[in-house]
Amino acid sequence: MKKSYLYVFAVMLLALTSCNDLLDKEPRDQFINNPSFWSNQYEVENYCNMFYNTAFSGYGQSGSGGDFYFSSLGDDQVNPNFDNWTFTSVPQTATAWNSNFTEIRRANYLIKGMETSTLSTADKEKYTAIGRLNRALHYYRLVRAYGDVQWLEEVVMNADPNDPLVQGERTDRDVVMDNVLADLDYAIGHLGNSNKVVWSKDMALALKSEICLFEGTYCKYRTANENGKAPAPARVQKYLQECVAASQALMNAGYALNDEYGTIYNSIDLSGNKEAIVIRKYVKDVLGHSTVDYTTGSTAQRGISKDAVDAFLFLDGKPLKSTALSTSDAPELDANGHYSIEKMLSVRDKRLGVLVDHVLAFKGHGYARHPDLAEMTASTGYTIAKYDTDQMGDAKTQNYYRNNIGTGYTDAPIYWLAVIYLNYAEAKAELGGITQGDLDNSVNKLQVRAGLPGITLSPAPDPANTYGVDPLLWEIRRARRCELMTDGFRYWDLLRWHQLDRLDSNKHGNIMLGANLSVVPNCEVALKDGYAIGTSAARVFDGKYYLYPIPTDQIQNSKATKQNPGW
Repeated sequence: MKKSYLYVFAVMLLALTSCNDLLDKEPRDQFINNPSFWSNQYEVENYCNMFYNTAFSGYGQSGSGGDFYFSSLGDDQVNPNFDNWTFTSVPQTATAWNSNFTEIRRANYLIKGMETSTLSTADKEKYTAIGRLNRALHYYRLVRAYGDVQWLEEVVMNADPNDPLVQGERTDRDVVMDNVLADLDYAIGHLGNSNKVVWSKDMALALKSEICLFEGTYCKYRTANENGKAPAPARVQKYLQECVAASQALMNAGYALNDEYGTIYNSIDLSGNKEAIVIRKYVKDVLGHSTVDYTTGSTAQRGISKDAVDAFLFLDGKPLKSTALSTSDAPELDANGHYSIEKMLSVRDKRLGVLVDHVLAFKGHGYARHPDLAEMTASTGYTIAKYDTDQMGDAKTQNYYRNNIGTGYTDAPIYWLAVIYLNYAEAKAELGGITQGDLDNSVNKLQVRAGLPGITLSPAPDPANTYGVDPLLWEIRRARRCELMTDGFRYWDLLRWHQLDRLDSNKHGNIMLGANLSVVPNCEVALKDGYAIGTSAARVFDGKYYLYPIPTDQIQNSKATKQNPGW
């Protein structure tokens, strides 16, 4: 794709976010359902482009955060302002419910509009595929949050998600997910490939890889008490096989890993990146984000937890409790008065040294990653470095774009080859019959890049694995955690593995702790056994958290809509 087109595309996205919603124009039904509108290719193209605003948040936009860094409810980061469960009581209304149904409504308008369109058959199939792809995406997000939800194929004429068509009984979540799979397969069969920022077959395959891995593992580990349904072995096999097939298609599509971990996160142009499959494009002084700013500025960062750091293997391929290498995580005071962790990083998985800074930064001991910038601190002492970049001009220019709200213009990866490798390896292992060749052709490529030995079919048990998971699955999950740390995957991974109880800080205290600050005299940070307390608040698990509560307004307006268990 030419850069000029990418620039125009980003400008168009910016314009779309600042204009009135097309669907809010009156009269809605006459305007949207006018066959002449759906027969105008320019109008339909613009309509399809609108989906990008809600489909993929990437690094966010302007001052708002995206999936990366900001999705910190998990065991990898500690928010100094505390991340509690998304809902601890039933809300009156919920964006997670309303916004997804709004996008489903948009998608159904497009799908139905193509039935009256006079465009060519090929064009109508393409635009229908875009509609079905987006419908699949937003139903997936609804189901993983709420479980059963109303399945809609008809156009909802009212913008209010409490329209009568949404007020019936909720559809069984398994039925909804089967419909999602059908939508994805239609999209794969009717979309072509042209570039990384438009709706494409590869985008649909990447979505299918993710969604089918979620569904297969969720249906394996779910329980009737907490998820409302018991495990379903036949569904597990079906969806994991579909994940493998979609992943293989992408693994054979010509993508390749970047030479260095981190390149996918800190590049100003991913349009030609060999590892990137789908990206969100940002353009200097036109469409920017704040992810770099929040991970370089003076606002206290959502630092990396001790639990997360302890998950990284040592360069001998062994975990914390069995490595022969030095396990010391105590910092040393360097010539500049900083508390350096270079020795700790030198014997660990190379990804850790890209993820965090080589010095600790905490209250009373800030650290400026670049000259002329304010000092950083993190709740845990471990500041996050992997989204920063040196590609935004000379030193002075870089600092402006680093350290101002909404000015960052590094591209955000949405799907990239590393994710697909991880999906493939996990699905194959869950299915059984995985071979060493399967590992070597997927997750072990990531291990090699990280400076680690490859995973074998029979890895030594890790004493930290106290969850009854097979050692091979444990190592594949570890690889996923370390490769995708702070990228927005962790909460949903724990949910589909039925391990949300790992987020109970009373039972797993290391998820709220940070760096070893025992050597710091007169330390201003509260410590526990010498480690920074990232937040003193406690997060307590309840089985009801596996499903979000249905908003009160939905239940009030629809007697047929029942509340989720425990709420």
